Formats: sequence, C-alpha cells, structure tokens
Amino acid sequence: MKGEEDWWRGGVLYQIYPRSFADSNDDRIGDLRGITERLDHLEWLGVNGIWLSPITPSPNADWGYDVAEYCDVDPAFGTLADLDVLVDEAGARGIRIVLDIVPNHTSVQHPWFVDARTSRMARHRDWYVWADPGPDGAPPNNWTGGFTDSVWTLDPATGQMFLHNFLPEQADLNWSNPEVRAEFERILQFWFARGVAGFRIDVAQMLVKDDELRDDPIATDTDDWYSQMIGVRPEFSRHRPEVHDVYRRWREIADSYDPPRLLVGETWVQDIDQMASYYGTGHDELDLAFNFPFLFSRPDPTSLSAIVAATEAALPPGAWPVWTLGNHDVSRFPTRWAKGDRDRTRALLMLLLTLRGTPFLYYGDEIGMTDVPVEVPRDPMGRDPERTPMPWPEVDAQRADRDSTLNLCRDVIALRRESADLRAGDYTPIAVDGGLWAWRRGAGVIVAVNLGREPASLQDVTGTVALCTDRARDGEPVTGPLTLSSNSAAVVLVHGTTA
Repeated sequence: MKGEEDWWRGGVLYQIYPRSFADSNDDRIGDLRGITERLDHLEWLGVNGIWLSPITPSPNADWGYDVAEYCDVDPAFGTLADLDVLVDEAGARGIRIVLDIVPNHTSVQHPWFVDARTSRMARHRDWYVWADPGPDGAPPNNWTGGFTDSVWTLDPATGQMFLHNFLPEQADLNWSNPEVRAEFERILQFWFARGVAGFRIDVAQMLVKDDELRDDPIATDTDDWYSQMIGVRPEFSRHRPEVHDVYRRWREIADSYDPPRLLVGETWVQDIDQMASYYGTGHDELDLAFNFPFLFSRPDPTSLSAIVAATEAALPPGAWPVWTLGNHDVSRFPTRWAKGDRDRTRALLMLLLTLRGTPFLYYGDEIGMTDVPVEVPRDPMGRDPERTPMPWPEVDAQRADRDSTLNLCRDVIALRRESADLRAGDYTPIAVDGGLWAWRRGAGVIVAVNLGREPASLQDVTGTVALCTDRARDGEPVTGPLTLSSNSAAVVLVHGTTA
C-alpha cells in the first residue's frame, strides 16, 4: 500500500496540553510558537508524533473542548500560519503532528448553535439534539453525565431542551443528521490538506445517540464503576452501534491520503471487548483505541497483566494496542500510581515503553512530573493539578544528569528504535509470582518489572541487561536468576538472538 502507513506502530507519541507547554511571548499562555521552539527537546527525546490538545477557537468553558470554530487556530495559541510552521519544522525532525477533534459537541457560542436556538425552523436546528421537556419541566429522559446531574437544559426562546453530555456550554451535535456527518468530513479534509498526520477523536464512543431518546437502564452493582457512578448503564445515550458507520467512513477518508492519516479514539469505555470493537474488522475503523481499563486499573502486576492479556485476546487480527499512563483529564501517574516515589515512577515508565503497542507520553512524564497543587482552580472539574506548566529548568537539570528519569526515558525510547522485537515483537507473558511481572517481546527481549515491596527474581535468564532503572546494572551479564529490587525494572537482551 502506501510506504509510511504504519509509522505509529513502532513509534512513541507525546501529548501536549498547549496552554501549559511553552510560552513564546511571555503572556503566560503556552502557544504554537513555543512548541516549535521546543521541538529540539522532543527530537532529542526520540518521539515520533505529537498529539496537541485542542488548539481551535474556544470560549474556554472547558478549555478548548467547547469548540467555536473547527477550521482555525485560537488567537491565544497563534495562527494557522504558526501551525503550518510547526507541522513543517516537526516534519523536518521526523515528528508528525496529530490534532484533537471534538465531534460530539460544540460551544453554545459556535455559529451553528447560535443559529439553531433562534427558531425551531432554523437552518442548523437539527444539527443538535432537542426535545420537549417532560411534565412539570422535567428532562425528557433519565440520561446523566460525568459533569452534571442532568444533561438537558431548557432554551426558553424556543421552549425545548438541548442535550449536553458535559457542561451546559457544550451542546451535543446530532450525528443522525447527514449534514453533520458531511461537515465533519470537510473538516477532516481541511486539516489533512495542511499536512496534519491524524486526529485524536474526543469521546469517540459518544457521537451517536438513540433517535428515540429512550431511558438508559438503571445501573446495578454488576455494572462497571462508571455506570454505577452516574447511576445508569449508558445503553442509549452512547455506545450506539451506528457510531461505527462514522468511523468506517472516516477510515476511507484517512486512507485516501499518502501516507494514510492516523485515527486514534478516546474510547472512554470500561469493557475491553467494547473498546476493541472500535478497530473494526480488517483495519476498517480506528487505528488505535485508548485503553481506559488499563489507565484506571489498580497499579499492581495482577491487575495490569490481566488487562494486557485480555486486550491482546480481544483485538481483531492485525490491530495494534495503545497504552498510556495519564492525560489531561486524570491525575499524573507519578502521583496517582507512584505516590511520588521516584523508583516506582521509573519502573512504570519502563513498563509503558516496552509493552507491545504504541505508547503515549503525557508532557512531563519523561521527567516524572507530579501533580502540582493550584491555589486558584480554574477548571470546572478540578483538573488543574495535571495541567500545570512544563518546568523547563527541571528538564535542563535532568538532561545534564546521566541517572535522571529523563535520560532513562530517552534511552528506553532509543532501545525501542534499535530493537525490532521491542517495536513489533509479540507479547508473551512469563509466569512469575508476587510483585514481579515479566514478558517476552519477540524472541530476543525479556522485560521484568517488580512493582512489589520485596526483591523478586525471574529464573533461568541468560542474556545481558540492556537497560535497568538502576543504571549501574546496564550491561550486566545474566546467567540464571535475574533479581530486581522493589520498584525496579530491566530489559534483557537474550543471548543467541538478535533484537
């Protein structure tokens, strides 16, 4: 087919929250020029792609996830010309740019919704989801969301309620309307024509809703934790089978470019089989689907390895996993999973970068960045601590320290680049006990991660330690057991094979 279609399979992607990454003009807001100025860091680190959280114009009720215009850049971040420069400069370094797209909802300040609420006969009225209120002004159904108790708000001018699965400032689009689908196809093509390498699709599972707006079933104690939290099992408000038609069409569009464009979904589901369904069959939907059961797992070998095994079993033939330890919506993993422990942070980073699949780093992961308390919260959902500015002086200090987390992260990425087994080899778990988790990658690599409180050993290993979280062990020959201290990890090149 086309030569570079699988660049993301062996690569490492890096998420940037643009507002907090790098500020080029001292206005205390990160911007596109700031990212361009820091490309040397990302090239040195060895990443292959950058995913940018939304850069499109927004009134920022939800910090860019309430879009007011899909085919422009918010002035706070720069201009379309600045994005073109970023795409070109990154490309010269072998780095692709992936944008965030938010197709489930728009800002209520988007011109489509401004028009839609002028009249029940407005040009864009049916671009959104409207319903008459129930008796005594009650919502038309029992749907709930993670941001508000009710996902319906009355529009007094027209006497109907509009759907918003998030804030009332974020009105849900009507994906049963073919005009909405056609408009988003145009939006994809606009950005692809500018050289954008792909999209991360916000709340990819949620676009299509039940046309009859039927009540969701009441959650029971056998449902997943999210359903229990919101009180309903979202059978009609999201996860509709019709959403797969959207991604099959988007796949056709993405594959019409050379090289094909990447489609990665924020598939916010708790069922692994359901997550796997977004790949389609025969690579006809998404390239990658984020694995939220892994992200929200207990950070112990039993739980994590079970999710990896279930994912490997659930993916259709030819599909490729994707792994991440954090993003702009959840507490940073060095805080959430490692409780600030440097050794555990390093072991988890090595785990992420050596599983079969595409790893996504969240900016600051490479230095073990923790949540930062914020005195004056600005985010309506309290996510400020994981969105604080990149501490560039710390980056510089760690770059100069051979034993730093930053240099460890860089060296693991470099080893991936050098090793076909780490990039593309099969994942084969090795049976162990206690806090140790070990697996083979292909024929030539063994990875062992000890997340337990006591030293643990992997028996019958013959090879050389290529990398260890204890850098003094790099290059150490192993014949017999490989013993790891608590919260440490190692990659071993097996003797008699080539990586």
